[in-house]
Amino acid sequence: MGESKLKYGLRVLKNASFKKFTDCVNEAHRISGKSKLACAREIVHCMRKFDAGYYDYVIFQFWDKTDAERDTYLTRFRSKKLVSQMNDPAYAHFFDNKDEFNEKFKDYIGRDFIELETATKEEIEAYFNRKDKVFCKLKDLECGIGCERLETSDFENFDEFYAYIKEKGFGTLEGVIENHPDLNKVYSGSANTMRMITIIGDDGKPHLIYSVQKFGINGRVVDNYGVHGPVDLETGEFLFPAHSGDTKAEGLYTEHPNSHEKLVGFKTPLFKEAKEMVLKAAMEVPQIRYVGWDVAVTPNGPAIIEGNVYCAHDFWQLPGQTPGNIGIMPTLKELVPSYKY
Repeated sequence: MGESKLKYGLRVLKNASFKKFTDCVNEAHRISGKSKLACAREIVHCMRKFDAGYYDYVIFQFWDKTDAERDTYLTRFRSKKLVSQMNDPAYAHFFDNKDEFNEKFKDYIGRDFIELETATKEEIEAYFNRKDKVFCKLKDLECGIGCERLETSDFENFDEFYAYIKEKGFGTLEGVIENHPDLNKVYSGSANTMRMITIIGDDGKPHLIYSVQKFGINGRVVDNYGVHGPVDLETGEFLFPAHSGDTKAEGLYTEHPNSHEKLVGFKTPLFKEAKEMVLKAAMEVPQIRYVGWDVAVTPNGPAIIEGNVYCAHDFWQLPGQTPGNIGIMPTLKELVPSYKY
């Protein structure tokens, strides 16, 4: 079940960075106008009472929330406990290893792929020859880390391409996901994915508890650290102004910063189909009950990019996107009464 709360707390204190703490105090003071002493006291109070990390105080703007409201937020330690209780680490390899994930969820990913560890050089060359562009992934990383989109025409020949991917240590080559035209209109430089959070409740059924639409910006080939906002769980409609991918940054976007397409009111295409897909996928490895799915919507339908067994707890409870200052905890407690924090 993971380390005890006391043990975790001692470890956090041991590894705590005074500089990071003071940075949070200074940032909270700058934005809220409260004195640094008041901010420091409140950060410690929230750590003790709500298991919050000091970044939580800034990200969620806890300075303008009551204790009753703060208690509705899934904070850093609560998130760790949720993952520990919901997900059996013995089965996490199906998600953490990209080769295993692609094989396990091959009916959901909507693209062809080749595993570089097991493929022959001739098989890789055949894959190279039939592609204009490929998406390269490291084997055991997630959230877009270490990914590259390569144009095969940028290489003089296959041998040059082969040497490059070997030098980089990529584990998988995949076909490049093409956006649905509605998503391309907003931003065409990356696959604009949804992060769809599913949890298998104590009733044994999968539930979609949150979905956020993301868009890339500024020429980036992945949508991480772009702009994002929650969508309605029935219609896929973009509900609020978008946040920056940096959840500590200020500023909201009513339109995409590059294309200037309106975001509020935008409807993610084929949302119903995407929802049905992740609810089905959630039961493929029932020992992993809590998953953050990255889902693309292509001209041919939704496709799962990857599944994450450790979901970030911040982006789905952000200021300006959390009505009534009520976080996700009430939903979690309703679906998983056994959750202890």
